[in-house]
Amino acid sequence: MSGSHTGAEQRVVVVGAGIAGLAAAHRLLGRGARVTVLEASERVGGKLLPGEIAGARVDLGAESMLARRPEAVTLAREVGLSDRLQPPATATASLWTRGALRPMPKGHVMGVPSSADALAGVLSDEGLARIGQDAELPRTEVGDDVAVGEYVAARLGREVVDRLVEPLLGGVYAGDAYRISMRSAVPQLFWAARTHTSLTEGVRDIQAKAAATADRQTGPVFMGIEGGVGTLPPAVAASVRARGGEIRTGTPVTELRREPAGGWRVVTGERELRADAVVVAVPAPAAARLLRAEAPGAAAELAGVEYASMALVTLAYRRAETDLPAGSGFLVPPVDGRTIKASTFASRKWGWIDQENPDLMVLRTSVGRHGETEILGRDDAGLVEVSRHDLLAATGLDATPVATRVTRWQDGLPQYPVGHHARVARVREHLAALPGLTVCGAAYDGVGIPACIASAYEAADQIHGEAPHDVRDVTATR
Repeated sequence: MSGSHTGAEQRVVVVGAGIAGLAAAHRLLGRGARVTVLEASERVGGKLLPGEIAGARVDLGAESMLARRPEAVTLAREVGLSDRLQPPATATASLWTRGALRPMPKGHVMGVPSSADALAGVLSDEGLARIGQDAELPRTEVGDDVAVGEYVAARLGREVVDRLVEPLLGGVYAGDAYRISMRSAVPQLFWAARTHTSLTEGVRDIQAKAAATADRQTGPVFMGIEGGVGTLPPAVAASVRARGGEIRTGTPVTELRREPAGGWRVVTGERELRADAVVVAVPAPAAARLLRAEAPGAAAELAGVEYASMALVTLAYRRAETDLPAGSGFLVPPVDGRTIKASTFASRKWGWIDQENPDLMVLRTSVGRHGETEILGRDDAGLVEVSRHDLLAATGLDATPVATRVTRWQDGLPQYPVGHHARVARVREHLAALPGLTVCGAAYDGVGIPACIASAYEAADQIHGEAPHDVRDVTATR
């Protein structure tokens, strides 16, 4: 949209200081707006949280970002983190299934294989044979959207879903593959299903295109940051402040109101701000509450977005007492009935953790999927206990950790069920009637860090394309 404004500079309030809100603020400041960020909690960063265990710097939230999408890595470079970007030291992972750690099969798209090759041990003989039937089956219509599990099971059998797709999708969404939207969660598979009768042929086509792109785009698929991905939000916040933006933590927004003359009134606990535009960058339930008065249709849609809770258990061991299998960790298919759904050998995966803490071995496990409430109801000691029990069964690790930390992410991951794209389109349609109001974050177009940043940029660009209103720049104390 159009860019330059003459006259008054645009005054924008961003609600929420997760990575989406901070990225929106950063972009708007780069385009000459005057920006205030309001965050209800006492810190910035949302699901990105740096921390420490036994003196070791670690991530207590998301730990890596997709590098093949440019937004996150580019933003990290823009805020001065270029020299701290690091790819994983090893990308070799395993599946803990059928009683053993088995190498994660290569040649798949979110667990969907291009053939039955290299799946022996992961799938039964019947499951392997079922994949071969895909080429003979008639087309499976996907319509406007379809659940990933439903479609893949129809083409390749349930074993592929239960033992390959579920652990990979669960690692991203903490959801159920038989409910998750293929169009929203794995769009390349959805479009392949629209154009190919055979799913395995569609996967091979996706891989061929990816290989052609990879020839032009060298570099790692994923990237981390020395000190943790959780250090990205504070770096963006520092850049926002250096550019003249204001960030107020501990400042929940209670109400959004349109002004009769144009612009918006943003109400917090003790004061009101007036702005030309507002970017709402908070999770869907909080966004629904803020939008209810002025955009009841959008609020109703957002109130229907479900979330999954999870917990991360971080454990530090004396390295001399550990003898772990090779690789960066493992995923666990839910069908195997284990409690943990994944474990990352953080000291193996991230060179900076290894180098900074040569006497420690840091591991993470994750527990909790959508609908799993019993496990997350246990206390921290209970989650550590089940993690140690499963780590022993998977790897033989029997040592006592020198330190443990449990980080709970209550309602941390939005769910993308079938029809999610249509819900998001309806939200945006309702908001299109309200100049100067946009939304962004994990609830819309992807839960990964680059996707959240991309949605923030889209929201900021939309705001930037609108001329400022003639509003008084006041912060009135009530």
